[in-house]
Amino acid sequence: MIFKFIRVLMLCIAGLSATALADVLRIKDSAPAVYVVKKGDTLWDISSLYLPKPWLWPELWRTNTQIVNPHLIYPGDILHLVKGQDGNPSLQLANQGSKVQIKLSPTGNRTIKPALPIAVLPWAAIEPYVQHQRIEDPDFYQQLPYVLGNDQGAVRYVQDNVFLGQGLNESVKQVRVIRKQKQLKDLQGNKLGLQVRYVADAEVVPSSLTEQSLLKVLHSNIEIKRGDRLVVSQPVTDKPLVLTAATTQIGHIIDDVEQHTLLGKFNVVVLDLGSEHLAAGMVMGIYAKGPNIVDGQPPKYEGEANWIHSLFAMGEKIQQPHLKVGEVLVFSTFDKASYALITQSTKVIKRGMIVAKP
Repeated sequence: MIFKFIRVLMLCIAGLSATALADVLRIKDSAPAVYVVKKGDTLWDISSLYLPKPWLWPELWRTNTQIVNPHLIYPGDILHLVKGQDGNPSLQLANQGSKVQIKLSPTGNRTIKPALPIAVLPWAAIEPYVQHQRIEDPDFYQQLPYVLGNDQGAVRYVQDNVFLGQGLNESVKQVRVIRKQKQLKDLQGNKLGLQVRYVADAEVVPSSLTEQSLLKVLHSNIEIKRGDRLVVSQPVTDKPLVLTAATTQIGHIIDDVEQHTLLGKFNVVVLDLGSEHLAAGMVMGIYAKGPNIVDGQPPKYEGEANWIHSLFAMGEKIQQPHLKVGEVLVFSTFDKASYALITQSTKVIKRGMIVAKP
């Protein structure tokens, strides 16, 4: 039964995609003929000006030999929308903005720095989730050293407080304090990992202790509690996202980071597909299915009216097709799950909705 369902789903989605291929480079009627890239623009913003499907941005550059990487666009660049001899639209880079920035120090020294290309999405939109949220393996989390307490008998610790933790490797100088939030499970109840939250940063204080470590809180996002885990700090950087569209991947929305019930544009969701199937920058469509219909006299939705009537309802059960209701952009992948940002939605997004090719 499940294989029949997946096959029907693939045919529905394939049908939607086949229709989209016919106008894959359809330009919006409101698209500007000339656009000057501004500071603060994102690739997604500019793409949305021209295309109904922003992830198809590189296709607009396919005939432009001036551009080596369509993801590298800078403030000051002037974009011209033109049509080739074959009638297909493309964007031409009429004038490139300055690729260097000159800054003057208080002493009058000039510093030349390379200009940065615009980002795919505003870093501020996903930075809290990249910096403060992770999905960890339960066994790995369980084996991490943890916070024990302090000499004042306090149960919570903030910036500049000193506390005792389980012994750390001598080479460790700084740690990140994390806390388990919840166990993530797929729709069948299989465990996918622990959703953990960044709590604080702490540094190891030199001491004569051998079995434990003394630590000082450098910065706390929230109060540290006894039992919070200690993990070696790893730098988190803003890595550029390269937009791609999902092809054969099919998964589900299983949760959201903020634990809301109803979701919409710019909410962050958890997908039940990990790094083996997805990569940061991948765009997926969100699909929803209406309730089953019992084709009787009169037709009713399955489960409608009282349950006794439903048991004896006569008529064929009709499954409604999956219809596209939004899009997500994957920005962080883990072993068995991923974080994605809802970039578009035409209705409320809920747990259990399907994600597949856009």
